Amino acid sequence: MGRRRRADRVIEQVDTGQAELVPDPARAGSWTLLLGGAPQSHVDLADPTHLEFEYVRRLAAAIDLIAPAGAPLRVLHLGGGALTLPRYVTATRPGSSQRVSEVDGALVELVRRVLPWPTDPRLRVRVADARATLTASRDGSYDVVVADVFAGARTPAHLTSVEYVAEVARVLRPDGWYLANIADGPPLRHARAQVATVRSVLPRACVVGDAAVLRGRRYGNLVLVAGRVEPPVPELTRRAAGDWFPGRVLAGDELERFAGGAPVVHDADATASTPPPPGIFSVRR
Repeated sequence: MGRRRRADRVIEQVDTGQAELVPDPARAGSWTLLLGGAPQSHVDLADPTHLEFEYVRRLAAAIDLIAPAGAPLRVLHLGGGALTLPRYVTATRPGSSQRVSEVDGALVELVRRVLPWPTDPRLRVRVADARATLTASRDGSYDVVVADVFAGARTPAHLTSVEYVAEVARVLRPDGWYLANIADGPPLRHARAQVATVRSVLPRACVVGDAAVLRGRRYGNLVLVAGRVEPPVPELTRRAAGDWFPGRVLAGDELERFAGGAPVVHDADATASTPPPPGIFSVRR
């Protein structure tokens, strides 16, 4: 594939578009992955517990709180990017068994060459579609399923339906958790529909996000935490409030009002998530 460098950047055409690996001028050994100009991952090769993106810190907080500290977990990551969260889990929960499903094989090879992850036989990266990976997985085989899948800055339609969520629920253990990165903006139709859809299968849930995003004032990322038992809302609330960019947690009646009677999405009517506003990433760090 056509690989070139611009200053210290690595620019390469991958299966899903143009990938750029950009060194972080503020942190030696840290890189940002962009796909089609949209930031996808930030990795600190020296310190995998440093998480630059706020939504990733929220996903990590959920992983920290759903099991005793340091206890190994079985985790399925749908979407790989630069493997920020798998590296974090390896560092914070040694002995965890992780599988990463990433559809873009050329991207996997680029990350493997330029930002190699530590060798660990319990961390397996496979080139496959996320839903196909679920279909091929055994019942009750994971403690956590993390969904962070974007194509052209949008979550593909086949990963937004109740049929998809039913497959997620099937591969989770009874006390397992589904963690999803949902990107949306005003009027939050996609996010509200995703909350309604996921809760129709995994009813105990909360959403973590920036207050302005939750109120439908701007485009951004929301983290959905869902399962069959109550999520650790008080602890997540404290973590979100103490973040570099403080966030809020919606649960219970607040989450019910947020969903606001949104329809459950089915395969037959599923669409990709809301595209980001033009130029949004040009002004982001």
